[in-house]
Amino acid sequence: MKNNPILRVISKTLFAPIILYGLYVQFHGDFGPGGGFQAGVIIAAAFILYGMVFSLDELKLLAPPSIVHALMALGALIYAGVGIATFLLGAEFLNYDVLADYPAKGQHYGIILVEFGVGLTVASTILGLFMAFAGFDIPKNTARDKNRKAVGRSQNKRASDD
Repeated sequence: MKNNPILRVISKTLFAPIILYGLYVQFHGDFGPGGGFQAGVIIAAAFILYGMVFSLDELKLLAPPSIVHALMALGALIYAGVGIATFLLGAEFLNYDVLADYPAKGQHYGIILVEFGVGLTVASTILGLFMAFAGFDIPKNTARDKNRKAVGRSQNKRASDD
């Protein structure tokens, strides 16, 4: 696919709008449909499209696996950190009311932070899974394959002898 100029141009053209739409879904999620999980999937889809068209090596230059792994942990830490902060401020775990002077503002801040953590975790996890599966290489000429070929040859020889 990386030699197809139409796919290359279209995927480069759509990369930024897909991410922008993912950010819209991310930050619109507390007012309507959407949120962190949906946004994470949309943003990961932009990177997966890039990787499928250009190659896994190009994707790893754009999003190095070490950074992807760090973002997985950072998203989970943001989510848990909001819960710990509410706990330390004297409320229940993930009770956002204590995050601001007014409970409605606290709810708004808490939801945005938690959904951001979820989105970051989902996007990086899906991207990490794609990189792992796309980079998986089946070893060739293993001892097991040689044994299968030998067994197959002996069975074919017996069949021809009959």
